[in-house]
Amino acid sequence: MIEEQYKPVIDYALASIEGIRRTGLKVLEMRKGYVKLLMPFGGNAGHVGSMYAGSLFTIGECMGGMIHIAAFDFTKFFPIVKEVTIRYRRPALTDVTLELSMREKEAKKIQDEAEKNGKADFDLDLELKDAGGEVVSTVHGTWQIRTFPEGMANPFASM
Repeated sequence: MIEEQYKPVIDYALASIEGIRRTGLKVLEMRKGYVKLLMPFGGNAGHVGSMYAGSLFTIGECMGGMIHIAAFDFTKFFPIVKEVTIRYRRPALTDVTLELSMREKEAKKIQDEAEKNGKADFDLDLELKDAGGEVVSTVHGTWQIRTFPEGMANPFASM
């Protein structure tokens, strides 16, 4: 289930980035501090019949932006990715899901730092799983939330 207040932000985020839109990435669930994503196998198969490595990277990288929506004040902050690494453990032959929870206390600490300094980093360690629950890839990354600078359009200000 996707909580109502997140739906317009998700729609904007998925539609505004052509590369993500083309993959068919879906947000299955979103509530305060929690996101579950799905990368469909259909349309994302690579040359050897398993899921394309770029699609697996995309779902991992995209999670930093999606948890931003669910855990931080998206009307005040925007996310950027600073660094992402991925380890491909086994071929993905089905849809792939990715779940992440961020505790309110952790989100508040990051957001407080961003309020004070204009930006704050956060690290994520993620496991991408196939339909059988097997880990197909692991992702480690550093993302950052930043305050919207004066003059920068904030597409979420009225959401």
